[in-house]
Amino acid sequence: MESLRISGLIPPCNSISNVRHSRILLLNSKVIGQQGFASLWRRGGSCRRRMSLSLRAGSVSGGNESALGGLQEEEDKKKKEKGLVLGTGRDVSGSAIGLHLIPSSGETQVIDSSGEDATTETVEDATTVTEEEADDTDEKEEALAKVTYNIVFVTSEAAPYSKTGGLADVCGSLPIALAARGHRVMVVSPRYLNGTSLDKIYASAVDLDTHVKIYCFGGEQEVAFFHQYRERVDWVFVDHPSFHRPGNPYGDIYGAFGDNQACFRFTLLCHAACEAPLVLPLGGYTYGENSLFIVNDWHAGLVPVLLAAKYRPYGVYKDARSILVIHNLAHQGVEPAATYKNLGLPPQWYGALEWIFPTWARTHALDTGEAVNILKGAIVTADRILTVSQGYSWEITTGEGGYGLHELLSSRKSVLNGITNGIDVAEWDPSSDEYIDFHYSADDLSGKVSKSVVSQKMFTIPENFPYPLLQLQVKCKVALQKELDLPVRPDCPLIGFIGRLDYQKGIDLIRLTMPEILQDDVQFVMLGSGDPQYENWMKATESAYRNKFRGWGGFNVPISHRITAGCDILLMPSRFEPCGLNQLYAMRYGTVPVVHATGGLRDTVENFNPYAQGGSGEGTGWAFSPLTKESMLGTLRVAVQTFKEHKSSWEGLMKRGMQKDFTWESSAVKYEQVFEWVFLDPPYIG
Repeated sequence: MESLRISGLIPPCNSISNVRHSRILLLNSKVIGQQGFASLWRRGGSCRRRMSLSLRAGSVSGGNESALGGLQEEEDKKKKEKGLVLGTGRDVSGSAIGLHLIPSSGETQVIDSSGEDATTETVEDATTVTEEEADDTDEKEEALAKVTYNIVFVTSEAAPYSKTGGLADVCGSLPIALAARGHRVMVVSPRYLNGTSLDKIYASAVDLDTHVKIYCFGGEQEVAFFHQYRERVDWVFVDHPSFHRPGNPYGDIYGAFGDNQACFRFTLLCHAACEAPLVLPLGGYTYGENSLFIVNDWHAGLVPVLLAAKYRPYGVYKDARSILVIHNLAHQGVEPAATYKNLGLPPQWYGALEWIFPTWARTHALDTGEAVNILKGAIVTADRILTVSQGYSWEITTGEGGYGLHELLSSRKSVLNGITNGIDVAEWDPSSDEYIDFHYSADDLSGKVSKSVVSQKMFTIPENFPYPLLQLQVKCKVALQKELDLPVRPDCPLIGFIGRLDYQKGIDLIRLTMPEILQDDVQFVMLGSGDPQYENWMKATESAYRNKFRGWGGFNVPISHRITAGCDILLMPSRFEPCGLNQLYAMRYGTVPVVHATGGLRDTVENFNPYAQGGSGEGTGWAFSPLTKESMLGTLRVAVQTFKEHKSSWEGLMKRGMQKDFTWESSAVKYEQVFEWVFLDPPYIG
């Protein structure tokens, strides 16, 4: 029998490249829990220690029974040899689908996750520890997925390593939630180095000493891989000189990078992402060909095209699947037709990416309008398509929201779904938020609201009123008013806006309506950066309304948390919003959202109905339509009136919003349903 000895990481090996993650751990020939390699990690406080494995892999030429039998024979011959015996399980097609670990007798070395500190323990002791972990697993059995997959996220940004928007939040949080449910998860993104302190965030990533040559743009490019294992996820960073420059991932103070526009850097990312599951032995073995790729926006859009055009014709990735996640359809990666030859694709696949601009969009009379559209190629070749909300999945099939791709997306409606993003409930938690001075929860609003009978000098209380009016004693609000040097008025409705100062966010509508908003007895706070004309407008408005308006140019994380906690109402008049996160943060903090009924805003904000549920009311905010000055102003005034005159209804709005489940764990369960669907149909082959 052919055997392979493994210690720590194993080198790439064709014979085991297709091995999938086994979740059945055999100790002393007894199944004690479905743990996979995770059960070999010991928890001690905040530290984790991992046993240094010395494995013998049975030949992949035999079946599961013969492999186990051979392993048992070899164990009998070498009974005193340290390590674990590794055998392979197979499906009906002969593909390796599982590993069975059986410890031999003797002592097994234990090291910490960094490989520095080593101790020694017996196999019997390791068995005891694993049994305890098995008990923990039984308690959490409902939280584990019934079927697990080897998942590869491909993204241009992932928090906390790189971030310019919501894409980074999704790709920094969803993989962790899926890994916690038992999946094996890798995230592939560029290793951006811009010469600032932000470079330190990659310090924990180690060079895997694996280099891959990529043929594109008329030459040969070599990329390297760096790796960090954090929160059960393999974070893989593609390294190339084109990712090392000042600025953000897409540009600097002078504008977008030239090779970004020509797709050079993201072509490298996509090719490298397709190679990573085949060549990187993470945790001891590769992800293999039977992987599920989750590609995010146009930057990763070449991945499903490459799977169909470059790999499957040669029998590689024949069982892999790809899911395209559209975060913002407005950005499609459209470049001149001449760019196609640089993408490393066969000439016959040009049609998948071919794009013709309509006559009205061409630059001159001789312009043929020919181009390549990377996102279009991904829509054509991906096995399933997701958006970041159910409402947005419908909007992109309409002429108004499809940006020229609505007909193609309509033709793929059978594989198009929407799943609302989650939020990081550890970072955005009003009961423990490090950026706010007063903490509270849905069950205890003492930090947000303190009830007291209103002074009769301020209001006249009608006789036989069913309940005393409540004066809103908002501790977080008072702290915010003091910080921004606004008059401290707990009874005055405080309205907030957090977001980019651009057309999509409806900032022009806010500017148009602001004089009429401030005619009422309200205060307004804005935080955002973007178009300089709107930043200048905020300064001018603050000068004109010193007691009512404050504008903060730029973005500040602590201030965004304090505005979310201190405001009574959050205004979001976005023209389109694939998902939206600020309204989710607001509801978690008991701040009532007033939003334009579009995309994810319409999905997540339930209109307030005071007469439902026997008069106790239902809903978490207000969603207005159409997007006009009159509609927005009218809805905002209804919210302000409810705040002032109906305190019990307002408290119900706050509590219902805070009790909503917008966790990533909830989203992960919905993603798993799509994973199941994607493997029911054969992969795209062209």
